[in-house]
Amino acid sequence: MAVPKVAIVGRPNVGKSSLFNWLVGRRIAIVEPTAGVTRDRISALVSLGDRCVELVDTGGMGVEDVDQLTPLIERQIQAAIDEARVVLFVVDARSGLTPLDREVADRLRALGRGGHAAADAKPVILIANKCDTVGLETQLGEFFRLGWGEPLPVSAQQGRGKAALIDRLAQCLPPSDTSDAPPEPVMKLAIVGRRNVGKSTFINCLAQSERMIVSEVAGTTRDSVDVRFERDGQVFLAIDTAGVRHKGSIQNDIEFYSLARAERSIRRADVVLHFLDAPSRISKVDKRLADYVLKEFKPVIFVVNKWDLTGGQIPTSAFGDYVRAVFPMLDFVPMAFITAKTGKNVPAVLDLAQNLYQQAQTRVSTGDLNRVLRQALAEQAPPLRQNRRPKIFYATQVAVQPPTIVLFSNGPELFDATYLRYLEKVFRDRLPFTEVPIKLLVRDKRRAAESVADADEAEPTPVSLPRRQPSAGPPPQLWDDV
Repeated sequence: MAVPKVAIVGRPNVGKSSLFNWLVGRRIAIVEPTAGVTRDRISALVSLGDRCVELVDTGGMGVEDVDQLTPLIERQIQAAIDEARVVLFVVDARSGLTPLDREVADRLRALGRGGHAAADAKPVILIANKCDTVGLETQLGEFFRLGWGEPLPVSAQQGRGKAALIDRLAQCLPPSDTSDAPPEPVMKLAIVGRRNVGKSTFINCLAQSERMIVSEVAGTTRDSVDVRFERDGQVFLAIDTAGVRHKGSIQNDIEFYSLARAERSIRRADVVLHFLDAPSRISKVDKRLADYVLKEFKPVIFVVNKWDLTGGQIPTSAFGDYVRAVFPMLDFVPMAFITAKTGKNVPAVLDLAQNLYQQAQTRVSTGDLNRVLRQALAEQAPPLRQNRRPKIFYATQVAVQPPTIVLFSNGPELFDATYLRYLEKVFRDRLPFTEVPIKLLVRDKRRAAESVADADEAEPTPVSLPRRQPSAGPPPQLWDDV
């Protein structure tokens, strides 16, 4: 794509992620005083002045990662620099010049002088972050020793210097062209699951590049990372998320923020890919994650990864029965068996996700919906409740994504969860919502009829269906057989 990339680089703890979030306008990258929090390349499309650019946050140069991932982090930093049209070299105005700043400056030396080199040079803009007061701006002289000209004072925390930074960027970027605007993705996919189930490997397979760090270390991915990729001329957005842990096992703020961003990614997504590890049992974390996806009414696919490790000893039908037994409330969810490492069945998952996305966008006519409703009521009438006969006068679909159906009745309190589950199953079986969640809302027709205006403004009353407790584990014979 023609969108120019702007890479943010520097040593650890100079405020790169804070600067990234500030320019983007929302919290995307995790901001933590601990060195080495950012590992992967985190990117976002942002309008800076009249230009649309892809801003890329990177890990700290020279950091010694606690999990021995330094070479992989450095490779991601180098990839961001190589692909960038402009590099933002960030230093810390409060800490002053450090030896590691000099090392970063030497590494960038081969890229050319910011804005003053030959036409083929890559512009580098020196940014002195954390200039929270005017007094700190007078102490920036020592940064001239880095050889990148006058440092630009900004403060991501205080919001100072943004206009000057945008102006400096505009001087380094090519002229704006409305045709350079990137196309909107046709679908957003959130890839979620517990640790080490192969989510980042799957993302790299989709992007056909080493976009995410992949290692055997649990918890390698910390941020939620948006990765745009193309297939058959269409643009998709895959959101890689940190591996989810049991809340009682969260050890630090980094893991807490990773969990919060994973949940936010689910809310942003059009379709969720819930990864399961084929050689392992389904855990409590998987169950809680599935419950959250269901609560958000998101179309979801159970993606069973690392299927090659089963050695053909477990039939797909047997594992499918196991998953259905653990998640009885999600018996409509499709399942895919893949090996992300080799790319086996990965394209089929994307095709299936597109099918679910289309289902979630489907709208049925009121006539078709009420014909199905009348059939359901004739086959099984709602039971008496509070010595009253529950009645549903008619139904209408009021929204898509998720398909939302409002039932006008003589009282929402007269319908128990069991009967509403029955109606939901009938709608799913006989309407084009076979594999996606349906949101059922019950409204009192008499109250709605009191005032048309009030009825239009009032929010439907959602019916909360109690969750049946999933089974504790697989049928013993399934695992005894293997």
